[in-house]
Amino acid sequence: MPWPALRSDIVLLRALVVGVGLCWSVAFIAIALGYRLQLYADGAMFSYAVAVEDVWAFHWHNISGRLSVFFFSLLPAETYVRMSGNPGAGIMVYGALFYTAPLAGLIGTFAADRSRDRSIFVYACCSTALLCPLVFGFPTEMWFAHAVFWPTLAVSFYSKRTVAGTALILVMMLILGFTHEGALVLTFAIVAALAPRGWRDATFLRAAAALAAILALSVAVKIFVPPDEYYAGVFVRAARHFFDPAIFQISIVLLLLATLALYAIIFSILSRPAPQRADVYAAVIVVVVLAIYWLWLDHTLHASSRYYLRTALVIVTPVFGALATLGVHEDGRHSFSLPGLAWAMTAVRNRGARPLAVAFMLLTVVHVIETGKFVAAWADYRTEVAALAESDQSDPALGNPRFVSSERISASLNRLSWFSTTPYLSVIVENFLPRRLAIDPVGNYFWLSCATATANESATRAVPAEARRLVRIYSCLHR
Repeated sequence: MPWPALRSDIVLLRALVVGVGLCWSVAFIAIALGYRLQLYADGAMFSYAVAVEDVWAFHWHNISGRLSVFFFSLLPAETYVRMSGNPGAGIMVYGALFYTAPLAGLIGTFAADRSRDRSIFVYACCSTALLCPLVFGFPTEMWFAHAVFWPTLAVSFYSKRTVAGTALILVMMLILGFTHEGALVLTFAIVAALAPRGWRDATFLRAAAALAAILALSVAVKIFVPPDEYYAGVFVRAARHFFDPAIFQISIVLLLLATLALYAIIFSILSRPAPQRADVYAAVIVVVVLAIYWLWLDHTLHASSRYYLRTALVIVTPVFGALATLGVHEDGRHSFSLPGLAWAMTAVRNRGARPLAVAFMLLTVVHVIETGKFVAAWADYRTEVAALAESDQSDPALGNPRFVSSERISASLNRLSWFSTTPYLSVIVENFLPRRLAIDPVGNYFWLSCATATANESATRAVPAEARRLVRIYSCLHR
């Protein structure tokens, strides 16, 4: 294939990756706010805490290592409620700030990236398109970490070697390090990407110094702002299972891998008889197979597993970061270079750009369909919870005549439930005036202590006192 054609394929691949990444980052905002995804799973509790103006007391003091998310999304939303007296609007502010993170991260990366062909920005778009849909909808703080990682990587490579440039790196790495404990892996990855420049290189040394400062601050914060006794054991158990390989043995991961494998096999078979169109023919066959699967064989829903795939952001994001820095040049040399990776990148430049573009689009199709299934089911589930919260049905055995079991919802929709936050969701979807508090009878995790819920009920808040009283009754039954 002549060089101009190869070059045009590479340009097309880059344009495709950037376009899809940007489209996803905008779609995240529109879909999340349109379907009120800030209420999904733990988001119901976070949104309720915003509405009753008690985010820190309710939970965030237990996760003091995630202060960046608190300061950039929850605190502004809570402040808006306090100033406006409109809890519903405050929840929308929280959702808007949280789900804008990927777009803001890409904009920041584009502004900071000085690499040839803006390779860091391109890989940031690729990572956003391929990884973020895996967790989209679940309010994991790793969502923020992924967004902050990319501009921090670009700033670490290209900020000026001045006091201001060093301060910028420190601030960016500080924000990244305090999004989530798993984000410390991402800060290590940035320093590791700079290491091949040499241990005495000023760019590496200032990033390493920033990392050391962040680690020290993280330890200090954990010491001076420890979690409540109730949560200490919970966090230990969660940390032990964070990197459990079983996390990846779920339908969406298997579907993505099967799509790639099927495409690769068919492409290889067709490469000899139809070398110029093998990628297109293979893609058509894969799409037909996927359509058959979704229309007649599929009974899965990628819902609760979105929480567990935050681990994928911790593991795979640094890989994309390493690939991005492979293309970074300074003074005529690679700032990060490994023979195997360099060979693979050369192979892509020579003749692999178009097949990769097709594979990328196939994965995007999978993400679009699975996201559509999720948000449609979530809308139906939210409607069912609202109907339950305003119904005459009651299950006093749960502890109060105004409690109703969420098991009354059909099993197909109850796949969207998150047992520990169903009560808070039932309050919010009924505009803070529920007749019933929906309770999952198998729930064994309770966010609020009796003392905390009682203090909130006694305070002056925009949310009606009756709703807060129901939450207090529920909390005092269990903690």
